[in-house]
Amino acid sequence: MGQLFLVRHGQASFGKANYDQLSDLGVEQSKLLGRWFADCGIKFDTVVTGDMERHRQTAHACLSQLPESAPPASAWVTDPGFNEYDHQEVLQRHRPDFVDPIAVKQFFLETDDAKAVYQRLFEESMSRWTDGQHDHEYAEPWPAFRTRCLGALQRVLDGAGQSQRIVVFTSGGTIATLCQHLLGLSDERMAKLNWTLVNAAVTRLLFRPGHVTLSTMNSYAHLELLGDKKSITYR
Repeated sequence: MGQLFLVRHGQASFGKANYDQLSDLGVEQSKLLGRWFADCGIKFDTVVTGDMERHRQTAHACLSQLPESAPPASAWVTDPGFNEYDHQEVLQRHRPDFVDPIAVKQFFLETDDAKAVYQRLFEESMSRWTDGQHDHEYAEPWPAFRTRCLGALQRVLDGAGQSQRIVVFTSGGTIATLCQHLLGLSDERMAKLNWTLVNAAVTRLLFRPGHVTLSTMNSYAHLELLGDKKSITYR
């Protein structure tokens, strides 16, 4: 039976001009994952990444810790089907004033408990995106995103051998959507699951022809080994 490891990217640069870059902690989280793979004797036949910079950076930092068993460049595949949804558009359709970066900065400066309030706003934004009543307002409506993610998974499975180990470096929304499909969750449950996924955590699928099963989800024991709660992040 084959194994497919879905890896969420390390911590990105939340609050910076370019979110699509790993923070220093994000790089370290990715390296910790690579050392955990090495310690477990896990070797990969194929590496797949979305085409976002944080996906590639996570992959390179992680696999740099597997110098003797990392797959060759010929075994690397880039598939934009594993890209994240446009979180900025999702938020801005709910809060049009957030199109202005200055307004966002003022929000964080002037709002009490800004992070918690921002989280609630984003939950409301996700609900609006997935409720089906505003699909025409989004460049990629929720049904299109879900179809894209499932199509990317199917492409990997179609090209895989029965006993292969494949690692996919992707994003939280993509992983939550694939788990939703495998577990038969509602859109609301998918959104709640999305908030729980840890940076550089691993979700493992088992597969054989015509069948795929969720084995483990959101594993981050490799980060807990540090004994530092700050190493466990969600953005």
